[in-house]
Amino acid sequence: MGLMFPKYTYYRSKTHLKNVASLLCQHCGRDGSVQAAHSNWSEHGKGRGIKASDIYTAALCQDCHQELDQGNHLSKEERKRMWVEAHKKTVFTMTMLDLWPRDIGIPLEYD
Repeated sequence: MGLMFPKYTYYRSKTHLKNVASLLCQHCGRDGSVQAAHSNWSEHGKGRGIKASDIYTAALCQDCHQELDQGNHLSKEERKRMWVEAHKKTVFTMTMLDLWPRDIGIPLEYD
């Protein structure tokens, strides 16, 4: 019997998470209290109590992160769109600042 889900390779790095959190909020532009907000979607490795791979983190302030995870002002589609746009900006900013991990490719495949 084969695996129901393909094995997923996770990237974990405290340094990467710290670098993400050092940016401005990539949704509202707020400075301070920024966190590395992991993707909430299975295509990024999220599932069964496991956080998505650390490369799928967006720099979001506490308020935007809370709205993404527990907020009720946005639909599921709007929350995903919010995270994807913030993640794209996070990757771009980290690349421009030479903070993106050299051993990890840049994820550009978004649905």
